[in-house]
Amino acid sequence: MSLYPVILSGGSGTRLWPLSRAALPKQLLPLAGENTMLQETVLRLAGLQDAGAPLIVCNNNHRFLIAEQMRDIGVAPLGIFLEPVGRNTAPAAAVAAMHLLKQDATAVMLLLPADHLIRDVPAFHAAIAEGMKAVADGRLATFGIVPDAPETGYGYIQRGAALACGSAHQVARFVEKPSIENARLFLASGDYLWNSGMFLFSCRQFLDELGEYRPDILSACEQALDQGQHDLDFCRLDNAFAACPSDSIDYALMERTRHAAVVPTDIGWNDIGAWSALWDVGEKDAQGNLKRGDVFLEGVSDSLVRAESRMVAAIGVSNLLIVETADAVLVADKSHAQDVKKVVDYLKASGRSEHEFHTRVFRPWGWYEGIDMGDRFQVKRILVKPGEKLSLQMHHHRAEHWIVVSGTARVTRDGVEELLCENESTYIPLGTTHRLENPGRIPLQLIEVQSGSYLGEDDIVRFEDIYQRG
Repeated sequence: MSLYPVILSGGSGTRLWPLSRAALPKQLLPLAGENTMLQETVLRLAGLQDAGAPLIVCNNNHRFLIAEQMRDIGVAPLGIFLEPVGRNTAPAAAVAAMHLLKQDATAVMLLLPADHLIRDVPAFHAAIAEGMKAVADGRLATFGIVPDAPETGYGYIQRGAALACGSAHQVARFVEKPSIENARLFLASGDYLWNSGMFLFSCRQFLDELGEYRPDILSACEQALDQGQHDLDFCRLDNAFAACPSDSIDYALMERTRHAAVVPTDIGWNDIGAWSALWDVGEKDAQGNLKRGDVFLEGVSDSLVRAESRMVAAIGVSNLLIVETADAVLVADKSHAQDVKKVVDYLKASGRSEHEFHTRVFRPWGWYEGIDMGDRFQVKRILVKPGEKLSLQMHHHRAEHWIVVSGTARVTRDGVEELLCENESTYIPLGTTHRLENPGRIPLQLIEVQSGSYLGEDDIVRFEDIYQRG
């Protein structure tokens, strides 16, 4: 049996706002180290016996960021599958299993969320080896984390009788997130494990049993994969996926199957589900503070203070979460970390954008960030990576001035090309077909001044785009 890691990267991480946002969620951020959570998930697979390159299932809007993050760590994925909409873990796993079976009739799928922290990588590899024994014995395996506290933020798995295949146990039952009283009872009993959301399946067995218990999911996923299209380095699932019922692997299969097994593990695991979880696992100072960025603390204890764009000073407080970004600041008691999601709900209901985008917005060609905005004008800073180009486009409602700060710009206006160097500028009248590209070897940075009656990002008519965006 060959092992194929499948990484699910579709989450939004709303409880880690204001750093995690829809366009740049927590799995694509360096929360617990220099690498992003996704990169760490991939890197810890190195040295895993019989494991191939990872297959990644993700949101369509994150595809270029994910591809770039894989290039940055020198990993060529087996594939990157794009979901038109999120449909939870069971459909994502089904699509991956179908694809793997077309390549290998004996494929075993190791299903991993992209946003978990695992400190003890050797123990993680050893747990997978134990799980492979269970799979060889005809089991659908999950990994249960040995609890060290009465945690109410996780689901639990009650282990049953030990199996003859390694350290795995039968699954007695799955339990929803408990009250604190029940969590204490679970911890004291020694029979309960945290539900990690990591799985190990024979692809064939997984699909056979999914067809038995949820044929509606199986059918929709088959159609979405069969009618999907290759797009650059990505596989774009058909919109039939949007009609697929949304369900988790636990509900769709693991709570119903007679073949569920759980492998108890102690691997230094944390799902980093809230800012308090990041404080739990971080390296703190003598006063119990976890700090990052330009931070000054005086008389502060047991707090997380993170500055992304400017200095943050805190004096005489304790047990706080303070997170600063360019356009938002969060201050909360650590005991209310789970309530951060309420801020995101408010932003959505109010029609605001701070839950979706940072001031710096990443694109496949580079990024742009807002500097200033007023009545009928907007100023942006733009970076275009070497060799990249924006789409050939036109605007109905705005004109643009471009001033080159560094690098070289090739500008096309109504079919006429010109090169601009540092301190040179150009004007793009409303209605002009235009394109910006970087023909050089260093990043191109420029300032864009927009003026007009409407300055929204949806005022773009694309005529040609190397990234095949709509």
